Amino acid sequence: MNTKNLKSYAPKARKQFIEAVKKRAAHFGIYEDLIAEVRIEGGAAIIEGRAFTRKEGEQRKRLESKLAERGYDMFTREIAYTWFNRLAALRYMEIHDYFDHGFRVLSPAKSHLSNADGLPEILNHASDVAESLNLDKDHIIELQLAGDKEEELYRELLLGQCHQLAKIMPQIFKGLAFETIDDATELLLPNNLTKTDSILKGLINDIPEEDWQDIEVIGWLYQFYISEHKDSVIGKVVKSEDIPAATQLFTPNWIVKYLVQNSVGRQWLATYPDSELKSKMEYYIEPAEQSEKVIEQLKAITPTSIDPEEIKVLDPACGSGHILVEVYEVLREIYLERGYRLREIPELILTKNIYGLDIDDRAAQLAGFALMMKAREDDRRIFQRVEDGEVTLNVLSLQSSEHLDIHKLWNALDLEGKHQSGTTAGLFDEVVQPSDFAYNEKSDKTIPAQAGIYADYYQLLQILKTAFLQAKTFGSLIHIDNQHLKKLIALKGLLQAKEKGLDPAAKQAALEVLPVINQAICLSNRYNSIVANPPYMGGKGMNSELKDFLKLNYSNYKSDLFSAFVAMCSQLGNLYADIGIMSPNVWMYLYNHRELRKYILEQCRVSSLIELPLSGFKGATVQICAYLFSNHKCIGFNSKYIRLVNEKGGDLEMAEKTKQAILGNNKLLYQACSDKYRKIPDYPIAYWVSDEIIDSFDKGIPFGDFSEAKRGIATGNNEKFIRYWFEVDNNAIGVRLSRDKAFESNYKWFPHNKGGDNRKWYGNNELVVKWHNNGFEIKNQPCKPSGDRGWRNTNEELCFQTGITWGGLTSSDLSFRFSDYGALFDTNKGPMMFPEDVYLILGFLNSPVALEYCNLLNPTVSFQNADINRIPFLRDRLNSQEDKISSLSQIAVALSKEDWVSFESNWEFSIFPLLGSKSKKVSESLELRLELDEKRAEVLFSTQNEINTLFCESMGISPPKLKKSAIQLLTNSNYIFNNLSIEESKNRMKSSYLASLLSYALGCMMGRYSLDREGLVYAHSCNEGFKELVAEGAFQTFPADDDGIVPLASEEWLFDDDATTRFKEFVKTIWSDEHLPENLEFVAESLCLHALKPKKGESAMDTVRRYFSTQFFKDHCKTYKKRPIYWLFSSGKEKAFECLVYLHRYNEGTLSRMRTEYVTPLMGKYEAQHTLLSEQQLQATGTEARGIEKDLKSLEKKQAELRTFDEQLKHYAEKRIKLDLDDGVKANYGKFGNLLADVKAIHGKAVK
Repeated sequence: MNTKNLKSYAPKARKQFIEAVKKRAAHFGIYEDLIAEVRIEGGAAIIEGRAFTRKEGEQRKRLESKLAERGYDMFTREIAYTWFNRLAALRYMEIHDYFDHGFRVLSPAKSHLSNADGLPEILNHASDVAESLNLDKDHIIELQLAGDKEEELYRELLLGQCHQLAKIMPQIFKGLAFETIDDATELLLPNNLTKTDSILKGLINDIPEEDWQDIEVIGWLYQFYISEHKDSVIGKVVKSEDIPAATQLFTPNWIVKYLVQNSVGRQWLATYPDSELKSKMEYYIEPAEQSEKVIEQLKAITPTSIDPEEIKVLDPACGSGHILVEVYEVLREIYLERGYRLREIPELILTKNIYGLDIDDRAAQLAGFALMMKAREDDRRIFQRVEDGEVTLNVLSLQSSEHLDIHKLWNALDLEGKHQSGTTAGLFDEVVQPSDFAYNEKSDKTIPAQAGIYADYYQLLQILKTAFLQAKTFGSLIHIDNQHLKKLIALKGLLQAKEKGLDPAAKQAALEVLPVINQAICLSNRYNSIVANPPYMGGKGMNSELKDFLKLNYSNYKSDLFSAFVAMCSQLGNLYADIGIMSPNVWMYLYNHRELRKYILEQCRVSSLIELPLSGFKGATVQICAYLFSNHKCIGFNSKYIRLVNEKGGDLEMAEKTKQAILGNNKLLYQACSDKYRKIPDYPIAYWVSDEIIDSFDKGIPFGDFSEAKRGIATGNNEKFIRYWFEVDNNAIGVRLSRDKAFESNYKWFPHNKGGDNRKWYGNNELVVKWHNNGFEIKNQPCKPSGDRGWRNTNEELCFQTGITWGGLTSSDLSFRFSDYGALFDTNKGPMMFPEDVYLILGFLNSPVALEYCNLLNPTVSFQNADINRIPFLRDRLNSQEDKISSLSQIAVALSKEDWVSFESNWEFSIFPLLGSKSKKVSESLELRLELDEKRAEVLFSTQNEINTLFCESMGISPPKLKKSAIQLLTNSNYIFNNLSIEESKNRMKSSYLASLLSYALGCMMGRYSLDREGLVYAHSCNEGFKELVAEGAFQTFPADDDGIVPLASEEWLFDDDATTRFKEFVKTIWSDEHLPENLEFVAESLCLHALKPKKGESAMDTVRRYFSTQFFKDHCKTYKKRPIYWLFSSGKEKAFECLVYLHRYNEGTLSRMRTEYVTPLMGKYEAQHTLLSEQQLQATGTEARGIEKDLKSLEKKQAELRTFDEQLKHYAEKRIKLDLDDGVKANYGKFGNLLADVKAIHGKAVK
């Protein structure tokens, strides 16, 4: 099956069907904001001045209450989906030739399939099928002969087919669970069904017939049909009506087979180990080897024989029925093995074995249909058996009891026959207290005294009324006590008798009550197997009703909906039931799922489990696992596990890998006794971990006891109190201070650890937090409306100390870093610990042993402080190697720091790397630098490898092979450009270095850096103190710009001091005049290796100019995390004028100076150029004249743009805008209207 076709068609079809239904509804006067009046006049109905039949008018009237109840949008969506369901079902049936009359209902005959626009085959045989569809044959012939009634004729035939199928499949071919076919769904069947633009055409033409061969197609259509609705509600608090869409996820076929074959199939094989069923189950996993004691325990609980007709299997969240279809397949093989005839098997399976529940009416419709189609494969008469009442499916859509009035229904049912004896009066006059009845102790309902021997039934109805009030929200999680089962079955028999009786009131009452009785029977039953892919929904997505329900009824399993479902599945199983589940793998590890783990490990036994990677399940956004457990605990039981978390691929690859493991691929297959998990805190399901690692939890010291991971500060307003260090006045930042010194100082801002990218050993220290006067401003924020202070600093006394920090840790890598710069630290991202042996502990945490512990304790997307605190540390295993490890860690920190500070975006940056050599060629300086970078990476590789080996050997495990791409240095091309070839990565590194050189050169032009001093020279505020630095000779070798304004000229003649011209001077100053052309050419060539696309015939200076004009600011924003320090003032897309202004030198007079020194003179130059070109045009002819004309038009556009820019610049210059650098770049960048480039990207919103 090609799901791409289905994925392409279904979302598009949803829009088309909804639109078609809305159009049809409008035809009958139904609009989103208006419902037109219906007037019945004799045999006609008048709507908006148009005449309809009386029947249509009455149908339209009956819709009004449903519209009021559902609302226009939901109502039209449901009608659209109902017809989509029906037509998809008809399409499946006609392709499989399941219609008794033998004709296709939606598409042309097989012999005319090449005609995509052909009419449905049934149209040509209308008179032949009329009687079988219970239609008026004369009327059908009349429509046939009319010649112009084709649409009306087809509508009659299609509805007739639906009516006929409603007798055997009411789930789909009756209405929306609140009406019959002759109401809304009939009236709102879209028009133009025989036209070329019919909604039927996509269903027929867009999905090839080969994709309809497997009933699985119905489930995929369902998933893709609601995909857009799902996307619109996911990630929000989900309304009850949106729960199906938010939680729907189609289970891959191979996982369905695994779950069913290892639950239903496994139970059969446990009793009949020589059964041929085993050879027919490709995903069946042979039980693990067990001890003699375990074998004896298993013998005691394994039945000696099984009656297939006694097997009960439930899917409590059945969706479109994929799991139930596989259950049918396995049960069919079991029945055949026991000698049953094939044609009698479907009825037995459908009526005795299979049960399904769902809160989504549409999904349950499809599940019932899917099972009927499987049954039809084996029994051609199954439809007739259903119609005759011999077969009733136990697949139900859970219904709310909110509409039930038990008193009235009880009266109407008249189970005691009081009406006939004339004693109906006063039936509800007297009441008695609940205590008068045996099992009514918790109810506050009153019971009619005259109920007599039926009092229990009456009370049972009251219990069910209360239980199912919010059935559409709580679904199968609703608990119905097993003790009610016998009475429910007996009451059902009575109601069925009333349904078949002559009393219309009793019949109607029975019809209303029976759905609730049926679903109660399903939930009070006990099953041999329960198999499910339950809904996944964390607390953030749950509405308040659902949260409260879980808190009250599933308090130990309330963190996610699936967790409660797992517990419920176990409760619905009998004492020896097998439960098969597919769910997120978080239950195996996370702290908030520990009670579910505890229950499964202590009360049940896991037989097998498959853990998938994130990519292993189409549509999932979390890692998934599939597992089987039994309700009966067996001490010492060994389970089998298949670990696919490190494997690549999707559904097909995972299915194949699973088969390999089943056949004995020991790399993927593990065997473990769950009893060993109890040695680990909160017992994560760490089946793959060695015994040495497991035992270490008994022998080691948890980190929480000697080096606890600590939470730090939550500011309550990061937007206000946290900045990148380069945004604020550098004189206001205090680095490497103790807590006391910081308090005594006048500094406002201090380093702040807040996670960041994956980086080991050192780095990511880019942020500062406003902690002036010991955080006075943060601590004195107004309280939030909730009363919450907003801020907190959990471990304030530890701030500014040297320690270890980290960011969000993942199962793929750990990145712990040394922090010695006097930092505060975050509460969630960027916590810290403060061990005495800081380098020893840092080495351990960055080793594969620590990663093994992390994967064991919580191999999910994010590793928490509590997980770190549970890691055991075994110092005595290191065999006196502590000092060596500490020395190696110090080397690793030093190398990582050397790498980190070689980039200008870091506060400890001192000198640009290429400036250290004595060479007079840029190329030689770069080659030398690349060699040094490579050596640094090699030394760190060797150091890290040795640390890894020492720790791994201490734990008796083999150290994994360390890749050079794992050395997290910004100057390691293997790491930065991991996916590229050696040559490509080297070229990218060259291009990156040369782009950084231009950025450093611009910094020297601005006065941020100097060739005469190392490190940051000027990063203060408002240009204050800059003249003093100039006077001191701080910029003697290469003078800084007078005003911190550097124009970016697209042409050489525009400015004498533009960035390109000054860069030429910069290169000449550092590498001398001797090799200037060669050096500039090398710079240009290197930029074109990646930063720019090469341009044929372009000079080196023009390439540099193009980089400054088109690419520099983009790269600068990337380097400075969308918080640029060189601001790009731009006249617009014509680039008539552009310049960079250094944020720290900006002052109130900067815009005026920009106007008088640059913009006004430029306007004069453009005017002079225009005059010159105009004169040249008069002398030119032909091609030359056309070229000049083109230049003139371009120039005139620039002049017009510049005039507009000048007007705006004048306006803002007169405002004399002041900047408070403490407000940060994001806030300040929006103060200049559209004078600046990329305002929306940086400021966060467009400005006028």
